[in-house]
Amino acid sequence: MADQFRVTLAQLNPTVGDLAGNGAKARDAWAQGRAAGADLVALPEMFITGYNTQDLVMRPAFQADAIAEIHKLAAACADGPALAIGGPWVEEGKLYNAYLILKGGKIASKSLKHHLPNETVFDEVRIFESGPLGGPYSVGNTRIGSPICEDAWYDDVTETLEETGAEFLLIPNGSPYYRDKLEVRLNQMVARVIETGLPLIYLNMVGGQDDQVFDGGTFALNPGGALALQMPVFDEAVTHVDLTRSDDGWRIEPGKVHTHPDAWEQDYRVMVTGLRDYIAKTGFSSVLLGMSGGVDSALVAAIAVDALGADNVRCVMLPSEYTAPESLEDAELAAKALGCRYDHVPIGEGRAAITNTLAPLFEGLAEDLTEENIQSRLRGLLLMAMSNKFGEMLLTTGNKSEVAVGYATIYGDMAGGYNPIKDLYKTRVFETCRWRNDNHRDWMKGPKGEVIPPRIIDKPPSAELRADQKDSDSLPDYPELDALLEILVDGDGSIADCVAAGFERDVAKRIEHLIYISEYKRFQSAPGARLTERAFWLDRRYPMVNRWRDPS
Repeated sequence: MADQFRVTLAQLNPTVGDLAGNGAKARDAWAQGRAAGADLVALPEMFITGYNTQDLVMRPAFQADAIAEIHKLAAACADGPALAIGGPWVEEGKLYNAYLILKGGKIASKSLKHHLPNETVFDEVRIFESGPLGGPYSVGNTRIGSPICEDAWYDDVTETLEETGAEFLLIPNGSPYYRDKLEVRLNQMVARVIETGLPLIYLNMVGGQDDQVFDGGTFALNPGGALALQMPVFDEAVTHVDLTRSDDGWRIEPGKVHTHPDAWEQDYRVMVTGLRDYIAKTGFSSVLLGMSGGVDSALVAAIAVDALGADNVRCVMLPSEYTAPESLEDAELAAKALGCRYDHVPIGEGRAAITNTLAPLFEGLAEDLTEENIQSRLRGLLLMAMSNKFGEMLLTTGNKSEVAVGYATIYGDMAGGYNPIKDLYKTRVFETCRWRNDNHRDWMKGPKGEVIPPRIIDKPPSAELRADQKDSDSLPDYPELDALLEILVDGDGSIADCVAAGFERDVAKRIEHLIYISEYKRFQSAPGARLTERAFWLDRRYPMVNRWRDPS
């Protein structure tokens, strides 16, 4: 029996629906593995289709195309190492999430996902059939078990594989980021290693897809849970891993253990990666945004420049009579610090035209929120016109605190195709700005140094839609608001929980009410990078019509 086994791990970034492109990436990884003398080249879960496919994979024509691409891949990779790749599989009219082993020009083996996730961003119970508990597959005379992603979070699949002869575990994943998830994954996989006594390789994909970013961080564990290898987060990488057989079974030879950055850097990287891939995968190359002189738009501009480069970012100031001179100065300073284009488009003339048009209908009525929202919607109209004319995707800039309580104008400042800070509470916006001013990394395309003027970070937030307006006129101060939102949104907590945490009941009830009545706005809002387990969209799905309120 062979005493050495080499696996080439391809931590790569697929694009949903780009079957030929994903197949080409797989072939390239296979060629690298063949050149390195690999026995097996491994790709992540559902790699041929990209992930998360949602209902796209339920289309029979899409299934047929994906499976045909896998057969092409098998034929192209006939002469060399086995290739393991995730994709859809159809048997007896049933659709499965499968891991397919290609060898000798054909599909030699397959594993079918047994535990289908049906929470947070996943809805696989509705899409796929559950596969049976199965045994390992063979590559040469080595038997490998491949629980697919969720399967490795349950001991029944891995224990069945160990009992039926698996010699090590290779787990293909499409596991998206949320803050501190790497530690959660590692703890789960250590448990599987201790239960089975088998070495384990956890292979994850990278890249952005809609609101999700897959963060990679592929790792390998030896029996007992010792870390043998850890690949970088977020970066595409191909790594060769050697296993050696001894009297005690297979052991993974020590490889490079990359140190992962802290949560602040990872969150920022997710926002940059999510935007960069969303723009590239939807066919855009450049973006624009409304630059108000406030902290949210300044941070979005910095993220955009770091993702796309300054030449591909347009910042537009659209002032009214309520725009403070300091805001004009701050917006221009931030744009210049980042090196991107800055345009100045006053809205006074357009606002006057709209006011005059509506005057006969509004005669005798006092000015109120209507007139404030006209300003915001006029800005949205002008920015969308520029987006159409210049072919630049419009970014929207509302933070999670505003999105939660509806402190934003639908069809106004909510207009846009993507929102990088959608899952970032306002208190974290401030700290993220400070982090970016103090830190620069090679993956950032923007300049080093203080790219967000400190005055923008330190001044009181204001929508500047009326004279002397401050956010605190309408909402609790952000530290209080965010703490309440973390209880009510992130923690699914009750009013009683808020009171127990020291908040006034009336304030908590008001915030709860704002959360519920703003659901229709969030339903129509742009997607944005998911940073937490309770991001708005797939993580948290509430009815738009809802009269229930917590009676506690």
